Amino acid sequence: MDTPVAAMQAQDADRLAEAFRIFNRASEELAGAYTSLQSQVAQLTAELAIANGKLRREYQEKAALSERLGLLLDALPAGVAVLDCQGIVEQANPAAEAMLGAPLAGRAWEAVQAARLVPTATPGEWSVAGAAGERRLSTSVTPFDSSGGRIVLIHDVTETHRMKTRAARNERLAAMGEMAAGLAHQLRTPLAAALLYTAHLQQAELASAERARLAGKAVERLKHLERLIQDMLVFARGESGAVENVAAASLVAELVQVFEPLARSRGVSFTVCDESAGAAVNGNRKALVGALTNLLENALDACRDGGHVELRAALDEDGVVFHVSDNGRGMDEATLARLFEPFFTTRAEGTGLGLAIARGVARSHGGDIEVLSAPGGGARFRLLLPVAAVPSSTRSMQVWRQSCLSS
Repeated sequence: MDTPVAAMQAQDADRLAEAFRIFNRASEELAGAYTSLQSQVAQLTAELAIANGKLRREYQEKAALSERLGLLLDALPAGVAVLDCQGIVEQANPAAEAMLGAPLAGRAWEAVQAARLVPTATPGEWSVAGAAGERRLSTSVTPFDSSGGRIVLIHDVTETHRMKTRAARNERLAAMGEMAAGLAHQLRTPLAAALLYTAHLQQAELASAERARLAGKAVERLKHLERLIQDMLVFARGESGAVENVAAASLVAELVQVFEPLARSRGVSFTVCDESAGAAVNGNRKALVGALTNLLENALDACRDGGHVELRAALDEDGVVFHVSDNGRGMDEATLARLFEPFFTTRAEGTGLGLAIARGVARSHGGDIEVLSAPGGGARFRLLLPVAAVPSSTRSMQVWRQSCLSS
């Protein structure tokens, strides 16, 4: 029979054996985990090497692409300026700096525009201040959706502008050649009348009242002749003159001062509606007022006593639109087809150049004139002009700043 001591020794031996078994099993599991971990480390090391290789290749490709793009940017004949969200030039190629005649990097694009670019009558085109000879540039701005920056493309359109000017001049010269016979007739009629009146003035027995009447008639014919010659010169030159920023509302106000007394003297009502919302156009104020006055005078001539002429300025998606409408006799299709031909007129005292000059002024300012009419239904002229592009406008700065904040 075992003693208690022997029994306790047997239990200790069993527990020790069980502990060794647990230790051996844990050691085997740990060895397996270590082996697995070594395998995973080896696999991860291989994958990391592959990823590093890809990144290295991508970096090299991007570096090569960046180099090619840099070379392409430097070689481009067009100017390129990259702006950040604050409108500061981050990068500009040599062509841009050559066109503007100054380093651009680090400068505010608005300051560059204000110092070097002068708006012309053509929207999107600028003349370079201080450049030797006349130099014209066109600009277009493309925003970056992600960063809020912009890229400005600059093209030298000097030669294109010269070719357009020469082509327009050649067209006018061709038109003048075609209408030489008409011009001779237009000049001969008032000249012959003036000569007839002045010949009567030589009669010694002529009464003072009759002499004054004939002198007035002669002066009237000579003034008609002078107006015809002036219109011919304006049509032949086709020049707009000095360009300025002109508010549509100020044009309307000036036209009211000029035309309202004339309409009142003819017994024609004249109404004005300004819906231009403060919009402005780039152009020559005198030329624009002259073109619109021609339209108003034609409308007045079409009305009888008690007629109505309306002038309305509006702003739509096409630009600033001046509407001149009347409730006069209207025009048929044949008249509409020839309405803008030089020397074509339905007015007894007209030179036939007013509408041709008006359309020339509108087109030289980047716009045009349209007309709608029917016999007995009055007429409506629509003179369209592009909205003035103001480089340093507050609204544009607000838009750019907002794009910065949203990015």
